[in-house]
Amino acid sequence: MHKKKIVILLVVGALVGGFFASGLGEHLSFANLKAHQAEIAAAREAHPVLAALAYLAIYVAVTALSLPGAAILTLAGGAVFGLLWGTVVVSFASTIGATLAFVIARVLLRDWVKARFGDSLRAIDAGVEKDGPFYLFTLRLVPAFPFFVINLVMALTPLRTFTFAWVSQLGMLPGTVVFVNAGTQLAALESPGDVLSPGLVASFVLLGLFPLLARKITEGIRARRVYQGWSRPARFERDMVVIGAGSAGLVTAYIGAAARARVTLVEKHRMGGDCLNTGCVPSKALIRSARFLADARRAESLGMRRVEVDFDFGEVMDRVRRVVETVAPHDSVDRYASLGVECLQGEAQMVTPWEVRVGARTITTRSIVIAAGARPFVPPIEGLERARWYTSDTLWDMRELPARLVVLGGGPIGCELAQCFARFGSRVDQVEMLPRVLVREDPEVSALVAGRLAAEGVSVRTGHRALRVEVEGAETVLVCERDGDTVRIPFDAMLVAVGRVANTEGYGLDTLGIGLTARGTVEVDGSLRTRFPNVLACGDVAGPYQFTHMAAHQAWYAATNALFGRWWRQSVDESVVPWATFTEPEVARVGLNEQDARERGIAYEVTTYDLADLDRAIADESAEGLVKVLTVPGKDRVLGVTIVGDHAGDLAAEFGLAMRARLGLGKILSTIHVYPTLAEANKHAAGAWRRAHQPGRLLALLERYHAWSRGD
Repeated sequence: MHKKKIVILLVVGALVGGFFASGLGEHLSFANLKAHQAEIAAAREAHPVLAALAYLAIYVAVTALSLPGAAILTLAGGAVFGLLWGTVVVSFASTIGATLAFVIARVLLRDWVKARFGDSLRAIDAGVEKDGPFYLFTLRLVPAFPFFVINLVMALTPLRTFTFAWVSQLGMLPGTVVFVNAGTQLAALESPGDVLSPGLVASFVLLGLFPLLARKITEGIRARRVYQGWSRPARFERDMVVIGAGSAGLVTAYIGAAARARVTLVEKHRMGGDCLNTGCVPSKALIRSARFLADARRAESLGMRRVEVDFDFGEVMDRVRRVVETVAPHDSVDRYASLGVECLQGEAQMVTPWEVRVGARTITTRSIVIAAGARPFVPPIEGLERARWYTSDTLWDMRELPARLVVLGGGPIGCELAQCFARFGSRVDQVEMLPRVLVREDPEVSALVAGRLAAEGVSVRTGHRALRVEVEGAETVLVCERDGDTVRIPFDAMLVAVGRVANTEGYGLDTLGIGLTARGTVEVDGSLRTRFPNVLACGDVAGPYQFTHMAAHQAWYAATNALFGRWWRQSVDESVVPWATFTEPEVARVGLNEQDARERGIAYEVTTYDLADLDRAIADESAEGLVKVLTVPGKDRVLGVTIVGDHAGDLAAEFGLAMRARLGLGKILSTIHVYPTLAEANKHAAGAWRRAHQPGRLLALLERYHAWSRGD
């Protein structure tokens, strides 16, 4: 512990100990106050300034050290100084004392609490940064809340000290007036309880509710200002119009229909969006075919002499289309129409906050949900138009396997498809500007994946910045810069996979004046509302995560807030977000990894289990990978997990549930897992944590007990 903290702790401990040891607490009693009221008043008459300063010092000390007696001192203030001056002195004394208590608690406890519970407190800190003064003012208005508890709790938040002081003084003022006024009538009181009658307490509670009511009124006024100049229809044709029929839009429409709302779903291209048509479904189908080829090539490791596979790339792509067509009915117009959703083909255009035009038809609606998705980002590379290039959207039209393929990008999509095409037989150069692939993962995870890619023939070129494309006769070349040197990479086709950008044009954001974030996504609040409370956005277009499962997760909040937000709304829970990269080995993550924890200043412990020790992985010849768990120091509560290995995305679900339900590694360890399965890796990781936290003293005692039992 820092020396300054130790000194403060010793001083505070000594003062508090001295207070109780000396019996000073007995003097701060109601009976003692009544018994010595006349003497105190006489002392004040004889030395008014000295009495006021002494009273101020005592009050500040009591409240700063969170000692009992503040209520009695407040009554004394009224009895000795009268209503006006008593209120002034008590108001400032209580504010100074509370602020000192706030500062002491912050210095002694905040760093420790942040280190232990920083991840869990992020949402609370965000709320306090936004509405901290409002929350504090509401709590101060209700004397039922112990003020010393409020001082302590607020000290652990980012609330500024000056803000705490002035809001506390303002919030405590009504209660101060009541107690000081009661002190002026001290002779008529039998006990402190006479001050706070049930009726008075109820009045304070109602007073505490006033800020909540005021906030609702303020929101209403703000909304009226936002809607000023827009003509609201008297009646609405629909309850909700959803723009975009990808994952976010489909789930939003589904929930709306399930709630018996009248929902219109508008899609300008294909139902199912990117995930069904150009993303998750076709890419995983292609990965599966490539995995079969890789398995065949390592047949010897499974005891086979030789396995030969003959394939045509065009037929592989035919299979990919077949998979998409098989899944398509789940997202079809027929299915959603059967659920009661009106499905329209065409471009939606928001013309007012309550009107959406589709073709010649204008639909009036109570709410609008923007689920327009995202598209591949294509960087401005000079000469790119002269090359044969694809994105994850256009790749699926490919019929011939390119002999030489450049994959531009080292993120999840780039790594997945680089490995895929290398397995089909393309010579693949993967170009990444950053120092390593999969930069969101920990370095050893990136290295493991990069090593596997290289082992399968991918030339992983990290630290290469693409400059331009040149055509030299029949040769197309990508010119890159690396450490000041020029690198030339010949290729036949290029896959651009450097990221995705939200679709924010063409449907009326500019018409409504709805802004964008620095990331280029639609600007929304925690409830997914835009500047117009009835216009919301979810999925890739809102971010920050561009995952199909996250889009579906957000869609639930968007639908319920769009339909019922004027009465009840919820903020999106993003506390436990899983994702996976479907390379071989797979990489899956839930929560924090080490680099995230370090960047956020969150204390953690690391437990790692190597899949080389897992029986099922050994049997499957897939004993490559790890389970890496971050926990709260000294505790088994999971902060995050990274899994590298076969079916990592499936294995991560158990940790996601544990984090969501706040179950520790001990619960995973005590859960029976089928043997032999890959899922045992989770249990073994929990066991590794347990071994690292063995109770040494208890085990030593047990050893002595067993020796005694044997008669040794």
